[in-house]
Formats: sequence, C-alpha cells, structure tokens
Amino acid sequence: MNDFTFYSPTKVFFGKDKEKEIGKIIVDYNYKSVLLVYGQNSIKKTGLYDKVVKSLSDNNINFIELSGIEPNPKLSKVKEGIKLIKEEPVDLILAVGGGSVIDTAKAIAAGYYIEEDPWHLNAHLVTPKKALPVGTILTISAAGSELSNSCVITNDDTKVKSGFNSDLIRPLFSVLNPELTFTVSKYQTACGIVDILMHTLERFLNDIPCQYFTDEVAIGIMRTVLECGKVAYNDPFNYDARAALMLASSYSHNGLTGLGGNFYFTVHKLEHEISGTFDEVAHAAGLSVLYSGWALSVYDKLPYKFAKFARRVLDINISDDLECAKEGIYVLREYFKSIGMPVTLSELNIKESDHLPMANRITKNDTVLVPGFVKIDKKMVLSIFDKIK
Repeated sequence: MNDFTFYSPTKVFFGKDKEKEIGKIIVDYNYKSVLLVYGQNSIKKTGLYDKVVKSLSDNNINFIELSGIEPNPKLSKVKEGIKLIKEEPVDLILAVGGGSVIDTAKAIAAGYYIEEDPWHLNAHLVTPKKALPVGTILTISAAGSELSNSCVITNDDTKVKSGFNSDLIRPLFSVLNPELTFTVSKYQTACGIVDILMHTLERFLNDIPCQYFTDEVAIGIMRTVLECGKVAYNDPFNYDARAALMLASSYSHNGLTGLGGNFYFTVHKLEHEISGTFDEVAHAAGLSVLYSGWALSVYDKLPYKFAKFARRVLDINISDDLECAKEGIYVLREYFKSIGMPVTLSELNIKESDHLPMANRITKNDTVLVPGFVKIDKKMVLSIFDKIK
C-alpha cells in the first residue's frame, strides 16, 4: 500500500437531542458570533431551527443567517454568504443541513480570505491558505461533508460543477443526531444510501494491492450501508438503522476508507457533468446510473477487486473472478432499483442527443482524460453512456 498521512480532526457530538447543546458547544470554543447557513424550509417545519436559535440565544451568541441553499449548491449563494460576513464578521460558520449546506459553508469559509472570485478555489486556480472554522448539525446521511475535506459547488453561469479539497475546511465539530433524519423521505434516504456506498466503493476499487486493513474497514461500512439502508428505507423511524447510516456517511468520506490507496473518484467526476448541467438531477441519482456503465467498461482490468466486493459485500459465490465481478455489477444495479433509484440515463430525462455534448465537456473536446485505474477518453465516455442509455 502507499504511504499516507491521515488527518481527521473533527470533534463528533453524537446522540439524541445533541443539537440542543449547540450554543454551549460554540461557547466552549470561545466563539461569540456565527453565520447560520441552512436550506429551504425543512428545518423550520421540523422545529430544528427553533431549537438551534434558542440554544444560540440562551448562550448569548449573535448570529446572522444565509438561507435558501439548494441541492447542487450554487456559487451565487457562496458569494452572498461572503458578502454577509464581510459586512458583519463572525467567528464561526454553522451549517445546519446536508452536504449542499455544508459545502456552501465551507466555500464561504475559504472564500472569505481570498481576493479572487471564490470560484477560483473550485477551479483549482487558487489554493486556500486560511479558512474560518465551520461547525455542522447534520440532517441527512449522504454526502459525508460533515467530516470531509471536500467542497463541491456548481457555477451558476457555466453549469460547471467542481470540487476542491483542503484540510482547512474540515469541520471543527459536527453534531450527529440520528433522530434528525427520521423525516428524510424515502427517495432522499435512497440517495443517501447510494452516495455513502459510492464514497467507499470508489476508494475500494483501486489498483493498489495489499490494503488489508483498509479493505476490511471499507467492506464493513459497505455491508452496513446496504443492510441498514434497506431497513431505514422501509422503516424510517428505526433509530439504530438511521444511526448506522449516519456514522457510515461520516466515516466513508473522511479518508479512512481510502488509506494507502490511489484516489480517483472516476464515477464522481463523470457524474459532476450530469448534475451540474441538469439541476433537477440529484448527485446520487447520477451515481446510481453511471456506476454500472463505468464498471462494465473497466471491471476486466481489475477483476480481483470487483470480485472481492461481490463476494465479501454482496455474498456472491462464484469462483471465477471475471464472472463474479460482472455478476456483482448487476446485483448492485438491482439493489439500486429496489430502493427506487434510477439506473439509466433516460430515467433522468437525458436524451441520446445529450451524450456527445456531455462527453465533450467531460473531456474538454477529447483533450483531457478522466483519471482512474483506467483513464477515460471521449470515446470511452460515449461507450459508458451507451451501456446505460
């Protein structure tokens, strides 16, 4: 395995009613003012907003708000947040929501300290040197942004969706109460299952041998996600299943499941084109569609690892690696279908006439290759799309 440095400094406050302690948590860090970032109206409907505001007020913490964060978070909201805290500086950015809200908070935290357009961070034209601290209260188990160093934003004007990574934007703390996910819809629960699984599976499927420890951690998380995910999908108020999904979300994307391996995230890079261009497509829906097309295109180049996933996670008992690997792709595809997730581009209302423009954008007109243990050019992108049309 490769040498590595592992860094995961986020303090986790896990359990029932932990969100009620948010004011004290912030005071204990000696912070007195926050930017409260959240999405639409769901945290107000559930009463979470009132709990957070009461705890902040009870602890004499001043706060300003940035609301209206949408799925596939937009650069315009990042700029709006930076403008707010330039006018009224704060000590901490508190994200209450899921990955889109947290990623917006992270982009604001890093963008606050640069002179350039904050998009330069996601375009990899600028490297962050400093960031405001970010805290989170998680409301959906999916993206893993609550422990990760990743931040994905969509440019409103160009529709380009891109992420950057920096340990400076790892949350200072995250509050994880599984009860806050009880009201998550079946579809969003299914999206979370796919997102969590793919964060670990894409790290697991890499070309570095002898990752025994890392593989076992990944296998445990993936089995947990598939088993407990189905329970939570069918029984949304099952605390233990929701708790398992929440922890899997956090620890599938903090780097633990990729120790010593190569980090490609090929399917994620392909998917960013879909949900970046088509706003109505959830990131996880793009992943559930693309996975089988990509996997069927490359599994013969890494049959042992695909077969290991099939045997250890999906309990497929086929002795031949190639046959076992291929069967695993189809079995996972059926699992996605069983929880109502799309597996074809047409289910996302993406037409065959869209394939070529998307392939051109992904490969910059065939001038760049999508990284992976098999590098992907424009012709291969089109072949992947053809398998899942």
